[in-house]
Order: sequence, then C-alpha cells, then structure tokens
Amino acid sequence: MTQTKWTPRIQRVIPIIPEELDEFELQVKRFRAGEWDPTKFTVFRLKQGVYGQRQPDAQMVRVKAPFGGLTADQLDAFGDFAARYAPLHKGHVTTRENVQYHHVKLENAAAGLRLLGDVGLSTREACGNTVRNVTGCPMAGVCSREPFDVTPYAAAYARFFVRHPFTQTLPRKFKTAFSGCDKDCAITPIHDMGFLPKVVDGKRGFKMVTGGGTSIMPRIAPTLYEFVPVEEYLRVTEAVIRIFHRSDELRKNRMKARIKFLIDRIGMDEFRKLVDEELKQEWTQKSFDPAPLLFLEDESADAPLLSGTYHTNGHTTDFQRWRATNVAPQRQAGYNVATIKLPLGDVSDKQFHQLADLSRKYAGGRARITHQQNMAFRWVPEKALYELWEQLKAIGLGESGANEITDVVSCPGTDSCKLGITSSMGLGRAISETIAAMDTSDPLVKQMHVKMSGCPNGCGQHHIADIGFHGAAVKAPGGQVPAYELFLGGSYDTGDPRFGVRIKTRIPSKRAPEAFRKVVRFYTDNRLEGEKFKDFVVRKGVEPFEELLAEFKDVPELNRQTIQNYIDWDKTVIYKLERGEGECAV
Repeated sequence: MTQTKWTPRIQRVIPIIPEELDEFELQVKRFRAGEWDPTKFTVFRLKQGVYGQRQPDAQMVRVKAPFGGLTADQLDAFGDFAARYAPLHKGHVTTRENVQYHHVKLENAAAGLRLLGDVGLSTREACGNTVRNVTGCPMAGVCSREPFDVTPYAAAYARFFVRHPFTQTLPRKFKTAFSGCDKDCAITPIHDMGFLPKVVDGKRGFKMVTGGGTSIMPRIAPTLYEFVPVEEYLRVTEAVIRIFHRSDELRKNRMKARIKFLIDRIGMDEFRKLVDEELKQEWTQKSFDPAPLLFLEDESADAPLLSGTYHTNGHTTDFQRWRATNVAPQRQAGYNVATIKLPLGDVSDKQFHQLADLSRKYAGGRARITHQQNMAFRWVPEKALYELWEQLKAIGLGESGANEITDVVSCPGTDSCKLGITSSMGLGRAISETIAAMDTSDPLVKQMHVKMSGCPNGCGQHHIADIGFHGAAVKAPGGQVPAYELFLGGSYDTGDPRFGVRIKTRIPSKRAPEAFRKVVRFYTDNRLEGEKFKDFVVRKGVEPFEELLAEFKDVPELNRQTIQNYIDWDKTVIYKLERGEGECAV
C-alpha cells in the first residue's frame, strides 16, 4: 500500500490539503443528489471530521488540536466558525483536546472546514476508525520535571499517521496521549497508545504503553516497552497498528474491536511477541527517524517581556484564590501557566475572540486546551497575572478552582449525541450548582474530581473520577426515568491510575445532586485522618455505598407532584429512551 501523493500546504501541525476540501464539497452534493450509498458516505464524511447528530440533518464538526496546541489566529477562526455555522454560537472543548461544533448544516461544513484550514486547523480523521487526535500535557515544554519537551514528537506522530494507509480502516478508533513527565498528566493508562518521556544513558526515548481504555471494559494500559529511543517510536507504533489492522476477529463485533480486547485476550507478553516479530518484517527497513516531521517552535521568542508594565494590585482574596488554584510556575524563571476554567467546556463565539486577544497580549499568541476541558495560557509574566485575571473576569472566565471539585467535566450527552441516554450537560450544570452551594473548603474534598457521561462509553471520563456518573434508564410505574450509574473512587493521580467501582443502584437523574451530597457527607463523616476519597472507597467497599443510596431505587407513580422525576435536566417533556445508532463504529 502506498500513500496518496499531494502537495500539502503545511500550516502548524497537520497538513491542510485544499483538494480534500474540494472533494468533500463535491461529494456532499452527490450525496444530496442520491448518488451515494448512505453508509459509504458516512465513512467518507467521518474521515473529514463531520459526525452525524441525533437531530435529523444536523452535523457535529470535530476539530483536532494536536497536543492541545492553538494559536491566537486559530482561536479567532473558532469564533468565526461558531458565529457563522453553529446555531448555538458556541464551541465545545472535549476531553480529547478537540473543539466541537454542533447542529451544523452538512452543506455548510465544507466552507467551515476551509475557514479552519486557512489558519492550519484540521478535522481530518478526527472521527471514524482512525488514529484520533493526539493529546498532550499543557505543561509540556515548560515543566520543571520533564526530561525533554515531548511536543515536537507528539506533532511528528500526528503528522506521520494522518492519511497513513494503515490508519484509514482500522477495526476501531485508536487514541494516543503523550505525557510530559512522570506525573503522567495526559493520563496515558487509559489510551490505546501512550508515551512517557525518559532519558537512558543520555539518549531520549519513551516508555510505551498500549491497550488502555474506558467504556464497557475499562482497562489500564500495560507496558509494551520500558524504553524505545525517539528514532524508533514511530516504527514500533506502526508495528502495533499493523497488528491491530489485520486483527480480523476484532472486526466481527465493532463494540469489542478496540485493541484492548486483543491484548486482554492474549496477554501483553504474547502481544509483545507479535510486535517483536512484526519489527523483523521488510517494511521496517526504512528510516523512521522523526527529525523531518518534528514540529519545532521557539515559543519563548514571542513571550511577553518580563519587564512589561502591568496593573499589579493583586492583594484581593479572590485573586489570591485564583492564583493558588489556576496558576503554576514554569521552569523558565518569571513565567507562569494560567489555567482558564471553561464551564463544561463551552466557549461562545465572542469569548473565542476575546481569548485570542488575551492570548496575544499575555501568552505570546498561543494557548493549549486540556483533557479537563479547560484552556491554558503559557508564558504569562508574573507581573501580568493580576491584569490577566481581571480581563478573564470581564469575559466571564475568571473562576478559580481549576482541576478541583468545582471543575466538573461532561460530554454533550443527549444535547447532540446519537448514543446519549441522558442529558449529561444538564446534570453537569445541576451538580456544579450543588457544589457551589456546599462548603468545599475541606482540602480533601476540594481535590476530588467529578465527571459525567451521557452513556457508558466514557467520553466524559467518568471511570477515573472520584465521583463519576454515566447515563442509564430505569423502569418506573409511570414509564421510563432518566437515571445514572455511579462510579466511586477513580483516580488519575501520579503513579496511581485506577477505575472507580460501580455502584449497582441506578439513581434517577433529578435526584443525582441529592445522592452526590449524601456520598460526600458520608465520606467527610467517616474517613480516617488524611484519607483521600479513593482510598476511603477501597477501605469501605461497595456495600456501605449501596446501602447509603438504597433510598434512590424506588421511583413514585407519575402524577403532578412527581412528574419532575420523569423529565430529564434541561428538558420539558416526559423522558423516553431514544438511543440512535452511533457512528463511532461505522
């Protein structure tokens, strides 16, 4: 197999090929004219990052941000796209460091992709059975713990595998993360392929893990190799992908076609033997040195001057709280990374432009989005922090508590997703309001994480939350009721990734905030000195929580007084489970 030869216009990380956008526009017209089989057109459409929604004739456009990196011009383009093509005039930052737009007309998608392509943003292979967006840590390149900056290598990986012949028709999607140091902030254990930088005998390389994932069979990725030199990491990954590609038994059931199922069945030792054998094949004889593909950029050259003049009256309590929770020092003296909380990942068209302007002034014209659905400004001078915070407050994004219990994560759920069972965004807002009304000054409560998904697939990463919810439905006397299954004690702390334990009781959606409060109170009343929630759950076991939540099992008859139990968050009609055929496995 050989790759198609193009003359790409490379801007930023992923090559933008104008001919692909012309072809997409042409094929949309052919599809509307009835010249395409719908299933085959869906496969074609997905490779361009355009995904069907549960609403008829509406599309979700997913834009990749390799390693989370963005420029101010790209933020402006996001704002323009939201204003022109997204009816809700907003974008949504995902846990995969993409930006998604919902309710886009298919006929508008090509024009939108051109707008994004002009600033080096690509949707190519953001959906479908491909190598998806490569995620990274927002501290990469500025972290004091890192052995080297993984950013150039994450970008080279993205460039190497986009449009690669073996990544167009994989059995299922393939997700990748590059962490910058041993803290593993990019959460490599829940990925199909993960990279942790190491230096051995003065040589750069990676610890490589593979076979992780969440959804219906959550697995922590086992180690493939403890050390692979940077000159070999692309070769080894291609070997893994080739084995995955020809795993025909996985294609028989797309619901069980991720690489984790193969590795779980045969074991890592046997899988490693397959990789070792694959690395002896003729295709491996060429050079896989990533040097020609590296994305090399001197961000410091554009960083604001430390000697700049800023408004520095930073003695207010609110600012000090924001600085304590949202700001981390860089290894470059005098500069900081400021995390901007994006509530549930949503950003309005106006806010995109405002963030672009702030990025130019305070962060060298760059930003990075994170798996926590937030945004990070790097290269912010110490003296500029107060002024930046004032500006963020003015646009509604100056909230403190980044990566704490108030920083709730949610996927879109039934707002747009065909696979959604419940309104996870609605619950996210309700839980956020619940937390705001609670006393969260307790340091052990403050450090907890709350995440939710509208179905079991885990796009909201609920499996690794201290308290995680995933959408479900229960039968009740008056019909179906939107509900949630609860996962407790998950973690993605340094060196301790773990999945939460599932509580059997399904909790009606409208009572989930009440159940949440009860779980937190049970923890604060019964924990040991200094005991984290995840360890409390292990010590107590499942049974006490099931007893604690037993009262939520029973749903009353449907009448005027109880009707809210039968209506999901942010909805106005009686709930009915309407789960469509998702396109992830097409």
